[in-house]
Amino acid sequence: MHKSKSKAIILVVDDTPENIDVLNGILENEYEIKTALSGEKALKIAVASDPPDLILLDIMMPDMNGYEVCRHLKMRADTRKIPVIFVTAKGDIVDEFKGFEVGCVDYITKPVSPSLVKARVKSQLALYDQNRDLEEKVWERTRELVHTQDVTILGMAVLAEYRDNETGGHIMRTQHYVRLLAEHLAMLPKFRGMLDEEMINLLFKSAPLHDIGKVGVPDSILLKQRALTEQEFEIIKQHPIYGGDALSRAEQALGKDASTTFLQVGKDVAYTHHERWDGTGYPYGLKGEKIPLAGRLMALADVYDALISKRVYKPPFSHAKAVRIITEGDGRVMPGHFDPDVLKVFKDHHDEFRMIALQYADHEEEREMLY
Repeated sequence: MHKSKSKAIILVVDDTPENIDVLNGILENEYEIKTALSGEKALKIAVASDPPDLILLDIMMPDMNGYEVCRHLKMRADTRKIPVIFVTAKGDIVDEFKGFEVGCVDYITKPVSPSLVKARVKSQLALYDQNRDLEEKVWERTRELVHTQDVTILGMAVLAEYRDNETGGHIMRTQHYVRLLAEHLAMLPKFRGMLDEEMINLLFKSAPLHDIGKVGVPDSILLKQRALTEQEFEIIKQHPIYGGDALSRAEQALGKDASTTFLQVGKDVAYTHHERWDGTGYPYGLKGEKIPLAGRLMALADVYDALISKRVYKPPFSHAKAVRIITEGDGRVMPGHFDPDVLKVFKDHHDEFRMIALQYADHEEEREMLY
């Protein structure tokens, strides 16, 4: 019996009322009994707000037999784990095998023995309850791991933020730009297989790691308010390597498993967010689809945010000007720098970028330029 209930609920399914009465008489003192005279009615009860903890199911029923009912139950996520015990006059070994094949956990033949029914029900309920408690513990542990990931990412991102003249708003804006691009790309057949909900969430969480390598750039260069010299720019171009290497070392220390997948995505973002589709980016000069998708998404998100943001060396540009620069070019930024599919999503949905920028604007001056 699960902790949240005073009595476990048993659903008895049989097209013969007398058979239901027998099982009800055996179990009613210890359990809450629900009944159904057909498979269709049983399925409705199973998905109701207070579902059964166990189902005693007859096989030979008109319209929908017990095998079909069990098969339907096992196809649904919300009823798949409810244990089903077949209670039937079909006692042949082939019938039992078929019952286990469709997903039952036990098999009782009629006429039933009261002591056997009680023992089998008690045993399966105890196992079911144990499994649910284990799942809850696993889920709680998973939540703890996810929370640890989020705190780790935030801590590393804020560290980089303190070293740079960028802001917390930049982190939140670029996160949401990346998610927006990924969600729209996921609708295209080309990207559907690689951009499921889990990957989009990982991209969102890992996006703040794109500039953590800036902690390795000297303040004299990182905070310089005048144009960088060619030599200084070569130094700042190393920050993707610093960030990617740091995340790579963390991954090696922790090992590669589901709980550290965010580090792999974070590495892709850190290493490649300054690579360009036409191969003119840095630090590796990667071209086209050799650039990981995470880097291609961040590349556009980062450029847009740099254009609409106030910096010590420039005022914020208007949204319209930023869109024009990204889609038409201005000499330094060119459309050929971006994945064509990512660029098309931006063209089609740039006003959603503007709304994100408005929501997380750092300065009133920036906000005004977005209207």
